[in-house]
Amino acid sequence: MTLLFPLGLAALAGVLVPLAIHIARRSEQKLTDFAALRWLRERPRPRSRLRFDERLLLALRLILLVVAALWLAQPVLIGAADSQPYVAVIPGASYHGNTNDQVEAHWLAPGFPSLDTPRPSGSLPTASLLRELDATLPPGTQIAIVAPPILDGADAERPRLSRPVRWHITGGARPAPSAPVAPPPPIAVRADAAHRSSVLYLRAAGAAWAAPGDPAQIDIASPSAPLPPTSVTLFWMAGGSLPDALRSWVARGGHAVIASDALWPDDLTAFPVWFDPQGGILARKGKIGSGQLVHLSRSLSPSQMPLLLESDFPDRLRDLIAPAPPPTRVQTSDYAPLTGGPSPLPRPDDLRPWLAVLIAALLCAERWIATRRSRAPAP
Repeated sequence: MTLLFPLGLAALAGVLVPLAIHIARRSEQKLTDFAALRWLRERPRPRSRLRFDERLLLALRLILLVVAALWLAQPVLIGAADSQPYVAVIPGASYHGNTNDQVEAHWLAPGFPSLDTPRPSGSLPTASLLRELDATLPPGTQIAIVAPPILDGADAERPRLSRPVRWHITGGARPAPSAPVAPPPPIAVRADAAHRSSVLYLRAAGAAWAAPGDPAQIDIASPSAPLPPTSVTLFWMAGGSLPDALRSWVARGGHAVIASDALWPDDLTAFPVWFDPQGGILARKGKIGSGQLVHLSRSLSPSQMPLLLESDFPDRLRDLIAPAPPPTRVQTSDYAPLTGGPSPLPRPDDLRPWLAVLIAALLCAERWIATRRSRAPAP
């Protein structure tokens, strides 16, 4: 147990109040002089000892003030782990429970609702929910996961949790197929006479992206032509400084790829985003406003970029302008969580509600003893 507000213990000084009240009651006795006794020699008075009357009432009042001061100090209990295992069921798995125990199962869904609630629908980030559950529960709580044979909602990294997890694979309904990968955004090319050869490779890449029987739609024009909408990826194949109109277009949310001989803005930081098989840098990316600017480090010619002649060049270029999301469907047996993750922070349990009940009970007992008929007059 620890205290969140230790300064609240200063209220313990209040225990002096009932002590003073009980001591002051002895001052109610007054001496009365009788005429027949006035001529007697005064004898030394015996020393009076400090005695406390109503000891039970005094003890209740002292305990009441001590508990109230402890309530003000905000006591919490840290590290109180639940020995009962926590069962989380991934939607799609068949779980019938065990009638011999009192384990309460939950859906592995946002908020971790009880299994008595309707089954969650839609796409769920299973991997993220596993990490959230591990970080939410106390360190000593055991976790059991019931999963279907095929798991949807995985991310690129296998979950690494702070504790071992019981990974149970059961039968169940196969998850609905994931949404198809969105096609890459349409492209537009603005090229001058010195970069016309680059247009051939861009046109070939656009044709490779198009569906069979669907001709590629590529907007090809000179640099003086109007810029396309910001939803279209622009290839600026012209050397020299970037025009202000292009920078404004990118700042409004556009995505532009500029030629290797185009001048990169001095006030813009770039970091590598595209590499060749040997690890050489092919492109760097920077951010202008709400948009992105990609600078090719080599010209689009086979002598400078042999990747142009490779069969996977359209896929590599597509990943540059529209990265495909990682697959989210995996075999459940290959996605069991690993151990070695960061330990969750201890979750404190507030003890003030229990202390409030104890304070109310002590107050009722104190009032009952203080107001009973058989008691002497109170101070």
